[in-house]
Amino acid sequence: MNNHHQSQRTIEIDTRLVTTGAVLTAAGAVVACVGMTIAASAVLAAGRRLIREMDVPPAQQAAMKWRQTKEASRAGMQAWQSTSDAQNGSSAR
Repeated sequence: MNNHHQSQRTIEIDTRLVTTGAVLTAAGAVVACVGMTIAASAVLAAGRRLIREMDVPPAQQAAMKWRQTKEASRAGMQAWQSTSDAQNGSSAR
């Protein structure tokens, strides 16, 4: 019997490269977050400026549209009821 020892293979990792990669990844994440913050603040500022320059504020526009919707709904319901009443009256004769 041959008594040969099998050598175990081990993975040798260069920890300096792993550390450098982790540091660069973290730095990239910080730069990306700063970039997203700057872009978001620019978009929000533009939105605020747009709203400030509107002739009619959005809340007032929404209130006007809601009133128009309610009036149109009432008018449609009255028209439907008057047509229904007219049809019921003519079929009873």
